Amino acid sequence: MSKKPRPKLESQLERETFKLKSSNGGGLLSFEVWGYVQDGKTVVARYNLAYINKLICQKDNGRVLGFDNAHDYHHRHYMGKVAPVQFVSYEKTLEQFEQDWQEIIKGFKKGKK
Repeated sequence: MSKKPRPKLESQLERETFKLKSSNGGGLLSFEVWGYVQDGKTVVARYNLAYINKLICQKDNGRVLGFDNAHDYHHRHYMGKVAPVQFVSYEKTLEQFEQDWQEIIKGFKKGKK
């Protein structure tokens, strides 16, 4: 009888929420990351990155922008719409989230002038 591989024991690596000043668009930035260490390297197993601002978007619980891998696929939330995304790495996904969020904030600031 062969042994089944044991599932990796995940732990929460990061859980942070930042309340943004209204001069920066307002709302919340939320980062939730779970993973494990394998061969001395941290492996991200699950993630949920979100920019929440109900003044900008009332759909999807106020999530203006988000990236996560729930429901067994990597996807992007934007203003109430969900679309699959090509996954390269968690680090690249985080970079894309930060770039997209900054673009949204730039647009918000331009609209207020």
